[in-house]
Amino acid sequence: MPSPLENLSGPGKQLKPEPPDEKEFSGLLRSGLARLRDAENTELSIEGRFDLAYNAAHALCLAALRRQGYRPDNRYIVFQVLPHTLGLGPEVWRVLSKCHDVRNLGEYEGDLNIDDRLLEDLIAATRRVAQEITASGA
Repeated sequence: MPSPLENLSGPGKQLKPEPPDEKEFSGLLRSGLARLRDAENTELSIEGRFDLAYNAAHALCLAALRRQGYRPDNRYIVFQVLPHTLGLGPEVWRVLSKCHDVRNLGEYEGDLNIDDRLLEDLIAATRRVAQEITASGA
């Protein structure tokens, strides 16, 4: 029986099989953890911290997916597959999904509508991703 990630891969699907690359994984992990540390710096603007935390989450989630041997066709899927890459549930991926939508409004329509609560939730969710990926053999 194919795994959920296998079911999402192939021609015309959201994931493409690609052998894991340790150098790529290490670079994504290093980048994600550095951005998360920077996002926790309260001296920075809320917009800057949001951007850093979102990109940290994306890098870490992408690292987890790449370690499984897949490359995404879009940014969003790395959050959706967290139950299959790191065993994380909706309490994490839904926050990241919401932040993806907020990020897109900011990037493409100039409407970056964030507040302290959303930023705190994003940083907490990204910390969970970081904990899981480092605990799972990084």
